[in-house]
Amino acid sequence: MNYYNEIKNELINNEINRKVKEYEINRSDIETYCKVGKLLLEAGNKYGEGIIRDYSVRLTNDIGKKYSVRYLFDIRKLYIFIKVHPVGSLLTISHYRLLFKLHDNNEINYYIGEAIKRNLSKRQLQEIIKNKEYERLPESTKNKLINKEETSIEDNIMNPIIIRNNSNDEINEKLLQKLILEDITNFMKELGNGYSFIDNEYKIKIGNSYNYIDLLFYNIIFNCYVVVELKVTELRKEHIGQIQVYINYIDNNLKTINQNKTIGIIICRQDNEYVIKYSSDERIIAREYELVS
Repeated sequence: MNYYNEIKNELINNEINRKVKEYEINRSDIETYCKVGKLLLEAGNKYGEGIIRDYSVRLTNDIGKKYSVRYLFDIRKLYIFIKVHPVGSLLTISHYRLLFKLHDNNEINYYIGEAIKRNLSKRQLQEIIKNKEYERLPESTKNKLINKEETSIEDNIMNPIIIRNNSNDEINEKLLQKLILEDITNFMKELGNGYSFIDNEYKIKIGNSYNYIDLLFYNIIFNCYVVVELKVTELRKEHIGQIQVYINYIDNNLKTINQNKTIGIIICRQDNEYVIKYSSDERIIAREYELVS
């Protein structure tokens, strides 16, 4: 077989096919690169790795477009990668290049799934990998994903939750809330998918006094209200009591018969597993926060 001619013809045909719409371009790219990657692998096995450098020079001269050595090696990697993670043309080669750097197949499968589900661009995928989104999932969530089990609202909340901080002031609850509100979209992503922001300092009347819920959300996927309380200390038992009151208030005054019970999330400086363990209220979730500049 003349590997070089086969590779050149595939790449030339692909350049012609790229004149159609974007989805077809990507499908053509991925199909072509898989064929070329297979040929490059076979040629490398037969003639040695140096053949890739030779092909790079010849392809650039013959096609009039730069096909660098690195680019050809990436095409070969793509072929090998897709044999293990066959998702076809749902991602671009730019997405795949980000995934080449990962070594844990479960982690790779997570990011592939999120990129497809959330329709992430290359930049957005790069951002969630950089933020170590998979690493910050609870171990129980990772096991559910591996076993393809159904996940709950709790499973999708990062731990720790990353909060951007560009302030030099000492952190208190008011400042923590301000930082979250300044970047509310990313904060909701830290909580998982399907969140809509309702209000901060949400005013409720209990008896003759007014109380204020730090943050109130609604999750359209799990069909429930979500109360979020912010604490800049270690989780304490009185925090559990406070959020239980707020949860019960929302259930009794806002929740309709068709909605699920309200969930409470306490975001604190340091978790205390025993406080949660003995609270006996499965609606309450605790997560630590981490400030990053």
